[in-house]
Amino acid sequence: MGRKPTVNLNLPPGLRVKRGAKGKAWYYLDRGKGEDGARRWEPLGDDFPEALRRYADRIQTFTAPAVTVPEMLAAWQTATLPGRPRGTQADILNCIPWLLKFFGEPPAPLSAVEPQHIRQYLDWRTAKIRANREIAWLSTAWNWARGNGTTNCQNPTEGVRRNKEKGRDIYVEDSELAAILAHADEPLRDAMELAYLIGQRPCDLRDISEADIRDGLIHIQQGKTLAKLRVEVSGSLKTLLERIRTRKAGISGIRSLSLICDEKGKALGKYALRYRFDKARNKAAQAVPKEVSKRLKAIQFRDLRAKAASDVENLHRAQKLLGHASQSMTEHYVRNRRGDKVRPVK
Repeated sequence: MGRKPTVNLNLPPGLRVKRGAKGKAWYYLDRGKGEDGARRWEPLGDDFPEALRRYADRIQTFTAPAVTVPEMLAAWQTATLPGRPRGTQADILNCIPWLLKFFGEPPAPLSAVEPQHIRQYLDWRTAKIRANREIAWLSTAWNWARGNGTTNCQNPTEGVRRNKEKGRDIYVEDSELAAILAHADEPLRDAMELAYLIGQRPCDLRDISEADIRDGLIHIQQGKTLAKLRVEVSGSLKTLLERIRTRKAGISGIRSLSLICDEKGKALGKYALRYRFDKARNKAAQAVPKEVSKRLKAIQFRDLRAKAASDVENLHRAQKLLGHASQSMTEHYVRNRRGDKVRPVK
């Protein structure tokens, strides 16, 4: 895909100019990349009127190469990826290889992609939920390409029904939380209790540092929505933070400023936190009857955020704690987990 010109804007599409050491102009027709990947420039001479005449003769039979899906994705990724949150970057980088495998072998021109091909992709992928995410990013890239003039083709993802998704509906009971905590090590116990008390996503939880605690508040900026929160340090949260400080003070040597750290004072990463949680959960599942064990094994660390929201009786307060944009979002989030509380007829 040729770059959008920033100079010589008076020239028609595909007509290029190169200047010699003394400023003499030479004109060329850009015929795009060949099969070997090299760009093909056809010389049209150094006389501008004559070059225009030759350009007109050739352009009547010349069709510029169609922009392909791989070219569009590469340009979109280069332009938009650096400014995105880390988690979003990782998600995009995981999705693109699958899109390229389907639309890039051989490279599909944007003009050839139709809604039926989007449906075929959704059926082709065995990971049905991930396929939805991948098509969502393809749609985002396509709209970006339309917006900057790369293509005027209609977005083929519009109107195509995605694979059916079933949201998580697990509510962690107090007894289940206590069972996992009983098998958790100190760093994991700190992380779990903090996750429940402030209701933040695991990634935001790991980002909290000692410097974020000031003036009796924990200052948080959520990575996903960029929402800013200030959580009051009081009650059980105050007791927990004091316990964390005491534990960290007993660690010799250099220790991380991260609030959640391991036994050596090193910040607890994504995979370390998951490993410790899975280990404690599985131990808890082995110590209970089979019918209870199945539920325990289905619990994930992120479910503590939903438990926090569900345990707050005031919906407005739950919305503020989670950083949701609207109460309806919080209401839907909570109802899926615990269900509505209703009274009998009599």
